[in-house]
Amino acid sequence: MTVPVTRVGNLPKAFTTFVGRRHNIAEVRRVLGSARLLTLTGTGGVGKTRLALEVAAAAKRAFPDGTWLVDLAPVRDPSAVATAAATGVGIVDLGTGPALDRLAEHLAERRALIVLDNCEHLVDACAELADTLLSACPELHVLATSRQTLGIAGEHVYAVPPLKVPDEAVELLRDRVCAVRPDFRISDGNWDTVTRLCAELDGLPLAIELTASRLRTLTVEQAVDRLEDRFALLTGGSRTARPRQRTLRAAMEWSYELCSSAERQLWNRLSVFAGGFSLDAAEVVCAGEGIPAHEVLNVLDRLVVQSVVLTTEHGSLPRYRLLETIREYGRERLTESGDEERLLRRHRDFHLGLAERIANDWNGPGQEEALARLRAEHANLLAALAYGDDPQATLALAAALRYHWCAGGFLTEGRRQLDLALAAAPEPTPARAQALCAASLVALLQGDHDAADQWLAEAGDLGEHQDDLVVRARVIGLRGSLAAFQGRLAEAEPLFESAVAALTTAQGKASAMFELFQLAAVQMDQGDPRGAEIGRRTIALAEAHGEHWARAHTLWTLSCYAWRQGDREEALTLIRAALKIERGFNEPLSAALMLETLAWIVASYEEYERAGQLLGSARSLWRHVGANISAFGPPLGEDHTHCEQLVVRALGLEAYERALAVGGGHDSPGQAIEQALDNDVEPTAPRDPGPSTLTRRELEVAALVAKGMSNRQIAATLVLSSRTVDFHVGNIRAKLGFRTRAQISGWWVSTQGPIE
Repeated sequence: MTVPVTRVGNLPKAFTTFVGRRHNIAEVRRVLGSARLLTLTGTGGVGKTRLALEVAAAAKRAFPDGTWLVDLAPVRDPSAVATAAATGVGIVDLGTGPALDRLAEHLAERRALIVLDNCEHLVDACAELADTLLSACPELHVLATSRQTLGIAGEHVYAVPPLKVPDEAVELLRDRVCAVRPDFRISDGNWDTVTRLCAELDGLPLAIELTASRLRTLTVEQAVDRLEDRFALLTGGSRTARPRQRTLRAAMEWSYELCSSAERQLWNRLSVFAGGFSLDAAEVVCAGEGIPAHEVLNVLDRLVVQSVVLTTEHGSLPRYRLLETIREYGRERLTESGDEERLLRRHRDFHLGLAERIANDWNGPGQEEALARLRAEHANLLAALAYGDDPQATLALAAALRYHWCAGGFLTEGRRQLDLALAAAPEPTPARAQALCAASLVALLQGDHDAADQWLAEAGDLGEHQDDLVVRARVIGLRGSLAAFQGRLAEAEPLFESAVAALTTAQGKASAMFELFQLAAVQMDQGDPRGAEIGRRTIALAEAHGEHWARAHTLWTLSCYAWRQGDREEALTLIRAALKIERGFNEPLSAALMLETLAWIVASYEEYERAGQLLGSARSLWRHVGANISAFGPPLGEDHTHCEQLVVRALGLEAYERALAVGGGHDSPGQAIEQALDNDVEPTAPRDPGPSTLTRRELEVAALVAKGMSNRQIAATLVLSSRTVDFHVGNIRAKLGFRTRAQISGWWVSTQGPIE
């Protein structure tokens, strides 16, 4: 019987046919079958990346847990290599621990293949990464591409040769020229000249592709003549020049010389982008002398036709990119022109404006699309932050990206960037106050309460000194979050109330939705029914403004409250509504919290295996973010523990572990949510309401309910927290199928006799 293989990974789909190299693919696959680290080496433009991707695609079936591409070309900081690798394999960056540790834990028991692409400028960091992962992950294989070996034990090396001339090289030239000039033919009359051209290009795929784009207008003979001239010009006639200078640089120079003045200018200017760019970014950053804004698209299209710029997509977003070698060549030319600093400033300013618009418009429609755009621009955002001519602008950008860091899945990177920006700009400016608020939120979500408290103290002082009402209100709200996370709910409530009032006065009610949903949550956690009403008003406010993030989180808190009150049907309806919204964000922290709640509800329906699977989904997400549910306050930790104990008792430990493993078999928060929503809960009939249905503690609570005590009075009598009593009362209602306290009292009298 053939077992279907689930194929996971992030390998891009090629836009052009792969020509030749059958022997190379077979040989690399053969070596990779026994070697756990294989490095493809060779000169720039020889086709290392394309060969690695073809091999990885062909080997997918051998690596059922994923084939993943990690593109290191945009990475400049060696300390960021592990984070880039973690992001590449789908681990969202939210934890406090080292990214390399989280990556190793994630891959520890997976049979997967990682393609580490463009390692040459980060050899030491890549060597450390590969050595650590291969030591910790016995089923992992690594396929690296680099102009030099990584130099670690166990490394196998495969030198990627140029295409064979004439066979493969001529076939590639024919294929690419026919794509732009369908009437092109290779015949006996031009065979020798075509062969000579491919030989002069040394069979390098990139050089051949660049040359092919020019054969739409030139003859093969003209191309050979021009290319020969450029070789002599660029190498000074020296036969000892490096291969890249004698071949690829010559092809680049030749292609550059054949571009119009406007095309050359745009090529140069596009080199400031890292990892790709959008049309609107190119129009803003690159327009200017020689290229009016309305002409950027036309010139860009001509560069696409000439294979200088590639078209691609990030999710559903259309994008453009330069091959790294082409980008580097353009950057050299830009530096020579004396225009580099101006373009870098425009690049930074564009992304600062983008981030600030998203931050300012956050409490409205388009949140999911905004986060998707910021994810697509992640490499550009890091490049803009690294351009340090104006520390205050860097600080403003790091602060404006707070939703990218916190809701987009990049907490660790956000913490690093905010630390650097705050250290570089200690002046007491408004930008610093905003950055301190952003840094404190990042620290809170990471569970670093001491750092959050320290930054909030400085932010509060700056807000008072600058008389900034919004900063002061945000600080009060974040202090409420800190108190709530530490279980000090009674202290958190008035802080949230003050923050909501201040923000409403300063910026309008919509600006306070984040604080409003937290106010509703702490009130409901204390058993205060006003919290449910505030939650419903928050949802209405979010709907009126087209806002989704706070709406989803408010639905989640209302679901928790309904479940604790024994209304399982309402709790289930609310959590499903929250998850349907949350899946558009693909954000692990919130997904974990919501899947936990769904698990608790499912367990109350006695669907214990499904509850175990949901706990497994949540556990996987918690591990990805480097946190656990108890970091968000004792009540949630208690709920988790109770649910887990209930499921273990029902299934047994071995079956519970199997359910956890099944639930954890997803590749993203969005997929985990899809799996949860695809499995509707089927309510089971309630058990006969007898005393044996309840635990000893639940019987004690039921007796006190029958005496007419409130939950707070019961808590005082039994020396429990009000939150724990709320939980027990909710369980009693769920088990007995009751909706009111009066029903519990009536049941107690009918089964246990009158209350003394």
